[in-house]
Amino acid sequence: MAFTGAGISTPSGIPDFRSAGSGLWERFDPMEVASLGVFLSNPRKFWDWKRPLLRQIWAVQPNDAHRALAEMERQGILRAVITQNIDQLHQRAGSQTVLELHGSIDRLECLKCQATFPMEDFREFLETSEDMPRCPRDSSVLKPTIVLYQEMLPADTWLKAEEHTRQADCMLVIGSSLEVFPANELPRRVVERGARLMINNLSPTRLDNLATLVLPWDVCKVIPLLAEL
Repeated sequence: MAFTGAGISTPSGIPDFRSAGSGLWERFDPMEVASLGVFLSNPRKFWDWKRPLLRQIWAVQPNDAHRALAEMERQGILRAVITQNIDQLHQRAGSQTVLELHGSIDRLECLKCQATFPMEDFREFLETSEDMPRCPRDSSVLKPTIVLYQEMLPADTWLKAEEHTRQADCMLVIGSSLEVFPANELPRRVVERGARLMINNLSPTRLDNLATLVLPWDVCKVIPLLAEL
């Protein structure tokens, strides 16, 4: 199985969070723009940060690493992709079993009436307007179905990810610094079970010393090569 982070999508043109010089959190304090508290108290500040990122995601395409994982799944080599990403590039590349630990941008939710709506219904509005999307039922500001700071991971997705982790004989970590808890517990559990851990990330990670193999090279070169083996 695969475990992916922001580094698999940076070759497509989506900035990651922690890379020196280009990481989003070098330019923004996450607690000032990407927390539930900020969304509730100042939704315009949240949307002024999130709107350009959505437009950036919509403008890019899956890359060779995304496509290689989808091909590995088609061949029966890969059972699932667990991802920390919200960009849906895995699905757009053709992956079928994708567990999105931090939610995704495919829907918007109303925290007041609990209704959810397809993001596609609001895409034209968000691409052309600087205003905030609002619930058609009660006019509350809508929130993407992503996990913000101060929010819990979706329980059903986490349980499925744990189950896949228990069954995996090998986990391939791609483009993740393995800094974010509790997601970074899953690769550690693979090692504790005696299964193999492979890490493909440009910079060192917390679990490099536990990995069977560390590949510190471009994901768009490494993953297609692995798919051909």
